[in-house]
Parts: sequence; C-alpha cells; structure tokens
Amino acid sequence: MPRANHHHIPGQIWHITHRCHQGQFLFKFARDRDRWLYWLFEAKKRFGLTVLNYIVTSNHVHLLAVDDDSNSISRSIQLIAGRTAQEYNQRKKRKGAFWEDRYHATAIESGDHLMRCLTYIDMNMVRAGVVTHLSLWKQSGYHEIQSPPRRYRLIDRDKLVNLSGAKDVNQFITLHRHWIDQAIKEQQLQRMAEWTEAVAVGDMSFTEQIKQELGINAQGRHIAKVGDACELREPEIP
Repeated sequence: MPRANHHHIPGQIWHITHRCHQGQFLFKFARDRDRWLYWLFEAKKRFGLTVLNYIVTSNHVHLLAVDDDSNSISRSIQLIAGRTAQEYNQRKKRKGAFWEDRYHATAIESGDHLMRCLTYIDMNMVRAGVVTHLSLWKQSGYHEIQSPPRRYRLIDRDKLVNLSGAKDVNQFITLHRHWIDQAIKEQQLQRMAEWTEAVAVGDMSFTEQIKQELGINAQGRHIAKVGDACELREPEIP
C-alpha cells in the first residue's frame, strides 16, 4: 500500500482515512469512538472545519470534509488525533503510537462521485460484516444526514446538498437513501481501493486539474480509468 499523503487545495473535497497503529482495534469500545467524535466537534468549532460525512470503525476512521484557506483539515486532524491518542494512552496506562503513520487524503469530485464516496463511507461496517444495516452503527454520519440532531451537529447538510447537485435537502435525503438501498440490495461489499488509496477520484478533467494543482507533489503519479471514473494514483512501489 502506498505511503499515506495529505495535500492542501482550498475549496477541495477530501476523503480522509486514518488507521490505528498496526491495525489494532483501539476503537473497539463505543466510549473511545465517542471521544473521537467529541474532538471532531471541537475541531469544527475551533477551525471552522466543514464536515460532509464520517464514520469511526473499530480500527480506523473516515472523514469527508472540505478544506479552506486556513488549512482546516490538517489542523483539525492534528487536534483530533493528538487528543484522542493522549486520552486513550493515559486512561489505559499505555505507551506507544496510537495512529498508523500519517492520514491519507483523496480528492473527490462533487456530484455523483461525491455520492459514491459518501455511500462507500456509510457502508463500512456493513461491508465488514459487523452490522446488517447502517442504522445499527451509532458513530456514523448516516444518522445525522437522514435525521439531524437539534444540538451538536457535525455535518454541514447545506454544503452537502450544494455539492451533491440536489435541489434541496429533501431531494438530497431521498437521493442518499436511494444510493444506500441500492448498495445493500446489490451487495456492494467489496473494498474499493480508489476511495482510500488514490490521490484523486473523478472524471478525467477533474483528475488532470488536481494533478496540475499539486504540481511537484504529483510527480510520478498517473491517471487511470476505473469503471466510469478516473483516479490519480500513487506511484508503484517495488
């Protein structure tokens, strides 16, 4: 698997994946997963992070967010990862790394590509065989998208509606539910590396634009066609 990377392009949607050290199940208890969400909420307040979706699994996390001029994603991950690890190690009297290297960031195009990525994140625990439906996993953005709480909201649904291409919130909720129902019906349970290992996923013009904007950071990376999408891939490692 390629080395994790993170880049900064203001206004870009990024799918962040961050894994526990050596795949350990450090989030196997709900209490620890809830603490990650607590610090995500704090990051949103402190840095103005725009959150589109998230899920905390037993050994890694997914975050779909929009970067801004202040590099809010990088600052937020630094806060969340640092405080989560510190609290866990102190409480468990544990030493050593909590997280696996750096987080990985994949640029996602808006519209249908965004909806596919959103669905892939939502389906994580169903794909792992832990639950039979998304509604059964508490620490997931699925609940907030379908039925937002009155307080402590993490997801910016208005931004999500705008980026998805839906005309309003009601249409987006229906569209989101349709993507999920279709994924469950068609048993879309295979892992799709493009969402977690590529540098960018979208159409050809989008991936070419991301490659150009990354400049020297995109050297050695190439664009490949995968189904009805294109991905900017990491260079092959011998």
